[in-house]
Amino acid sequence: MDLLYTAHVPPGDGPHPTILALHGFGASAHDLLGLAPVLHGGGALVLCPQGPLAFEIAKGMLGFGWAMPQAEGTPDPGIAEYERSADLVRGFLAAAKERYPIDPRKVVPMGFSQGGVLAYDLVLRNPQDFAGLIALSSWLPAQIDEAIPAQEGLDDFPALVIHGSDDPMIPIERGQESRERLMKRGLNVAFREYPMGHEIGPDGMREIVTWIEEKVFTLIQLA
Repeated sequence: MDLLYTAHVPPGDGPHPTILALHGFGASAHDLLGLAPVLHGGGALVLCPQGPLAFEIAKGMLGFGWAMPQAEGTPDPGIAEYERSADLVRGFLAAAKERYPIDPRKVVPMGFSQGGVLAYDLVLRNPQDFAGLIALSSWLPAQIDEAIPAQEGLDDFPALVIHGSDDPMIPIERGQESRERLMKRGLNVAFREYPMGHEIGPDGMREIVTWIEEKVFTLIQLA
């Protein structure tokens, strides 16, 4: 497992439903681990890999990311870095399946901001490896969407997209565009907009908990 990470491993032999939690720009592997106790009542295995790019966000304080932000209109607004990071996460998940009792039928990438870009990439390229998709305060770049060919397994694939109407960093329109791109590929998208900024608010957290139980973890899935 080449990426640093934190993990919440529930008791029992498993296999456990698993959340692959991908943090946003400037955060770390600890950022989303605090959600573990409320996801599936603490019964989900939660893995939080850390972005490979390190930079100083304040004197003596490091932040981490998956790609260095660039303007959307530039020829390559960080797309190559996102794709490299997505490949690292794929390798990380493959190694994690050898180390942890992961239920391969119930793996869900949940990405916040930059992490959501990776979650989109992971699912759109390899839907057979996942049971659902959660994107929080994020966006699906047109360049990534256009670079990924149509895949079998995306029809009615469950996706939850949550965005703040007052997000100052990623405008709500980019979340809405992402929903449309997913729907064109056939995904079953639940889109939730809340009066919040660039964050995971209480309403959004309740939606995540409910959605993941109803749409992913409690479904009977055939081998």
